[in-house]
Amino acid sequence: MADEDRTRAQSQGANEPTHRPASHRAHAVDAAQNRSALRRIARARRRRRWALEGIAALVCLIVLGTYLGTRAAPEPDGDAGGGPGGVPAGASRPTGFPGAEGRTNEAGPATPGLRPRERPPSPDPTPSAPAPPSAPPPRAPAAPVLSVSQVEAPAEIDLSAVGARDWMHWGLRGGNSKVSKRAGTGEIVDAGGRGNRVAWDGNQEVVRWSDGTPERTVGGSSNGVYTCGVGNGFSLAVEGSGEPRTVHLYAGTWMARGRLDARLSTGGPISTVRLEDPYTSRSAQFTIRFVLPRGARLVVTWTVEKVFTEHCGNVGLQAVALR
Repeated sequence: MADEDRTRAQSQGANEPTHRPASHRAHAVDAAQNRSALRRIARARRRRRWALEGIAALVCLIVLGTYLGTRAAPEPDGDAGGGPGGVPAGASRPTGFPGAEGRTNEAGPATPGLRPRERPPSPDPTPSAPAPPSAPPPRAPAAPVLSVSQVEAPAEIDLSAVGARDWMHWGLRGGNSKVSKRAGTGEIVDAGGRGNRVAWDGNQEVVRWSDGTPERTVGGSSNGVYTCGVGNGFSLAVEGSGEPRTVHLYAGTWMARGRLDARLSTGGPISTVRLEDPYTSRSAQFTIRFVLPRGARLVVTWTVEKVFTEHCGNVGLQAVALR
């Protein structure tokens, strides 16, 4: 009987469902919640790691881009007018502007890995044959020029020094006597004038020369000629040569007003200067500068314009020199 009771009891226990205590169920729930929380924490950590890795990658890209940009930019030239390479700040470089690696310029493709100032020099161009000398252009004829000025005559006049080209002196041996430069150009012409020429030896200035004809040498002469009366005077001419020329005329007045007129035979205005002294004599050096073509003449007249005495107010002529 006892064996049957145990067998029945075991058979009933096998057929009845198994029931766990409540404490076992609570521990199972806590374990599941802990696993869920751990999974959330793991996911959060992964997201933070990914974010940090992304930020680190972005920083690396920025640093790399900055480094490459620094390598690509040319060194500044120091020009005062702009940014690196002579380009104003803020302006973009035109296509083909030399500077960055890998670009091309007029000298050819850039060598990779070299800075702009380290590039090999361009080959020297083949020298071209020199051009044959051209013939000088034909010389244009000089335009006529005329100017007249007046200063006080010097106390001593050396005609050989002043008249490098030609000179002439009057009155050494009388009213009609003249002495000229021995080897002169003959460009000075005594063209006469109105009135009677009278020689005298009372000029305030003395004249000397060492290359005259017919009188070869004179150490100091105060001689000259004069003519009296309004409208009377002297007329001279100087030949043109195409080059600038200077005439020095040594003349004076006695109790009169003298008028000097200079004109060009080619036409144009007349240049006039005056010299006067109502009470005594006065001398001057008239300087005439001119340019005339060959065949043309400078014409000079020295005449009495007004007298201040009834006793032969006059103009006098001593010498003329050309250089």
